[in-house]
Amino acid sequence: MNIPANLKYTKDHEWVSINGNVATVGITDFAQHELGDIVYVDIKSEGEQLAQEEIFGTVEAVKTVSDLFMPLSGKVIEINKGLDTTPDAVNNDAYETGWMIKIELSNDAEIAELLDSTAYTALIGA
Repeated sequence: MNIPANLKYTKDHEWVSINGNVATVGITDFAQHELGDIVYVDIKSEGEQLAQEEIFGTVEAVKTVSDLFMPLSGKVIEINKGLDTTPDAVNNDAYETGWMIKIELSNDAEIAELLDSTAYTALIGA
């Protein structure tokens, strides 16, 4: 299981990479493995201001459809349009080409609530 030490994580299995006031978000390697083959990613929240834990989209796998939750409050400033044609990028490369959204952060204090790689590893029992 790939759990990069430089990222932050949520209990809902999203990963977060923070660069200044912008966070890039995707689902973890663990999450994509549990979901199975991802066939569709539906994100229509570009331009929206969303609160932490609000749903920003869904991911559809062969087995199920799962909601995607905002790890931090902010404005969705970009979505990965490449996932429209290659949703399997989430399975193949969850932390690079499989990213989902970029958020302009509105509450830096929430960053402290995210899990580090050690805490996330303990959460999933890896």
